[in-house]
Amino acid sequence: MKYRNIFASTLIAAGVSFSTPGVAQTKWDMPNEYSATSIHGEGDVYFAGKLKELSGGKIEIVHHFGGALGYKSKDQLDAVGDGAVPIANTFVAPLGGVENLFLLSSLPFVAVTHAEARQLYETAKPYYEKIFAKYNQKLLYSSPWPPSGLWGKKPLDSMDALKAVKLRTYDVPGTQTFRAAGAAPVQLSWADVVPQLGTGGIDAVLTSAEAGLSSRFNEHLSHFTEINYASPLNMVTINLDTWNALSPELQQAVTKAAAAADEHTWAAMAARVDQNYQEAAKRGVQVVTEAPAGYRAALSKFGAAALADWKSSMGSDGEAIVSKYRTRVGRAE
Repeated sequence: MKYRNIFASTLIAAGVSFSTPGVAQTKWDMPNEYSATSIHGEGDVYFAGKLKELSGGKIEIVHHFGGALGYKSKDQLDAVGDGAVPIANTFVAPLGGVENLFLLSSLPFVAVTHAEARQLYETAKPYYEKIFAKYNQKLLYSSPWPPSGLWGKKPLDSMDALKAVKLRTYDVPGTQTFRAAGAAPVQLSWADVVPQLGTGGIDAVLTSAEAGLSSRFNEHLSHFTEINYASPLNMVTINLDTWNALSPELQQAVTKAAAAADEHTWAAMAARVDQNYQEAAKRGVQVVTEAPAGYRAALSKFGAAALADWKSSMGSDGEAIVSKYRTRVGRAE
């Protein structure tokens, strides 16, 4: 779907100017499908504060959390590229249907620690930058999710427990992996998850403890099972016309603010898991952290097929990225 509006795009590219002293010369609407209390929402607020400071108040971010502008993450690649919005924070896994590269961070059991997730992103960053340029935008920074696990009405810590469970997944590899494991996966955008929980359309969710708490899954589900499936990424991009219309000084301000936000969100994730587990316990959620090693190994085996399919779909780039990453972290096949 395309969102181009020539008049609106011109305003966005040029910036909205004001003559009133003390008022930002440019205001950017910034959609994010996730809540203001998520690690991504907090990262956006941090970025906006740094940008306002570094630009001398010349650029102001107007936040639209929780999909308030009507965009789901899968819509935002076009929305930013076409100039419907100048900037956005986008969960990239749903974009895998457009470009296979966007599935990388959510591939099952490829990066299972905070450090590995960071190394995987840094390895692939030049590839991400090239892809975003193709869609008329510039990558500013990434923001990681804490590791995905399984929210459910019971511990989902065995193949028997997973059998026929209606499980929300967020991309094709996840759907493939959990179908092979015996579940009944349903791929859903984030905005559709809570309504489906409420109607019984699904009874489990593949996501982080963080994401589930931000949407009050504890009102529907009683358990979170840690499996360290993946640490998928959100990415913040800016429309290239908007970027090119900025002065060199303002481009430098955006770049510095983005670098600071990138470091801030990655550092925040390191402590986030324990904080989330403590909050889950306060809300009456039972956190299962000791799933049997054999169960994780079986899930990883099912996930290996998804990784092989992804590498095949990416051609030589897929093998190059995974090989470089594994060399960086010292992991074998």
